[in-house]
Amino acid sequence: GASTGGTEAIKNVLTRMPVNTPGIVVVQHMPAQFTASFAQRLNELCQMRVKEAQNGDTVTNGEVLIAPGNYHMLLKRSGARYYVEVKKGPLVHYQRPAVDVLFKTVARYAGANAIGIILTGMGKDGAAGMLDMKNAGAVNIAQDERSSVVFGMPKEAINMGGVDHVQDIHCIAEKTVSLLQTM
Repeated sequence: GASTGGTEAIKNVLTRMPVNTPGIVVVQHMPAQFTASFAQRLNELCQMRVKEAQNGDTVTNGEVLIAPGNYHMLLKRSGARYYVEVKKGPLVHYQRPAVDVLFKTVARYAGANAIGIILTGMGKDGAAGMLDMKNAGAVNIAQDERSSVVFGMPKEAINMGGVDHVQDIHCIAEKTVSLLQTM
C-alpha cells in the first residue's frame, strides 16, 4: 500500500522482484484515469506481469494486480485460489482505493500466508489493516523515514505495532524475497 511518493517506491520494489514471485496486490492512492497507464508502465519495467486488476482476477505467481482508481480492491479466497474483488464503496481515510480495505481482507483470507508492505504516504491508511495482518500471522514491512517522501502511513503502522521490519526502499524487495524463503 502507498500514497504520496508511492509510484516511484512501488516501481523500486517491483522492478527488483523475480519473475516467479508469488502474486502481489497493490493499492496506490491514484485517480481512476491514471491506474491503467501506471500498471502498463510497470509491466514494461518489471520481470513480473503487471496489470490493472479486474473483478475476479486470480492472484497468480509472477503477476501483480494494481487496484483501479476509484475502486476498492479486496482479497478473497475460494479453496486454494486467491482472487480479488473490485468494487465501489464508501471512501476510507478519504480514499478509494484504500489500503486498509485491502489489508483487512488479506488478514482475513491469507493470514500467515501473506507479507504486508506499507510505503511512503500521507495519513494513516493501511495502519489498522497492517495490524490486523500481523495479528493474523502475516509478516509486515514498512518503508523507513529516510527513504520515504512522506513518512505518514509507515509511521502510523509502526506506531500501531503492526510492523515487523523497517527497511530502506532499496532493501524492501530483497527482504521480501528473503522472507518468502522462510514461508
